[in-house]
Amino acid sequence: MDTWESLKNECLACRGCALADTRRNVVFGDGATHAEIMLIGEGPGQHEDEQGIPFVGRAGELLDDMLAMIHLDRTKVYIANTVKCRPPQNRDPMNVEQAACIGWLNRQRSLLQPKIIVCLGRIAAKEIIKEDFKITQEHGQWFERQGVAMTAVYHPAALLRDVNKRPETFEDLKSIQSRVRALCEHTDL
Repeated sequence: MDTWESLKNECLACRGCALADTRRNVVFGDGATHAEIMLIGEGPGQHEDEQGIPFVGRAGELLDDMLAMIHLDRTKVYIANTVKCRPPQNRDPMNVEQAACIGWLNRQRSLLQPKIIVCLGRIAAKEIIKEDFKITQEHGQWFERQGVAMTAVYHPAALLRDVNKRPETFEDLKSIQSRVRALCEHTDL
């Protein structure tokens, strides 16, 4: 039976793919280990690799602002990535890397037992919601998998590059807030 401590220690020692050779830190996850809401990104960037914490650079600041808009913060959610080590030059994680890492994320999900999963960006949505997920067409739509409500929003880094996506992301956030109010009895908004 996993515990958060044993799982993290195991993950920190992982050498399951070539990303282990170039990482500074394994970026295991961050937030409340009893949260009803799980946010899943694609993988760590440079700042995350340096600090060992997901979403700490400019995209992380924007994510914090997005959460604040709907009265959430890192004490009320758990944040993880589909891969735990930074792909070189922040490229998309390769399928072999995601396959090597998905077990860690599945074990985190099993420990957390979230009621809601929010995928941050296309890569996470394709891994978690469905293989042919189209972020521009399906962001903000709700899916149910194994009793868990799931949705995806544009990745905060994409919103930094294209501010025109922010109004529709705000609508997605309001939808998430509504779903949290309906499903999460222990999360005050």
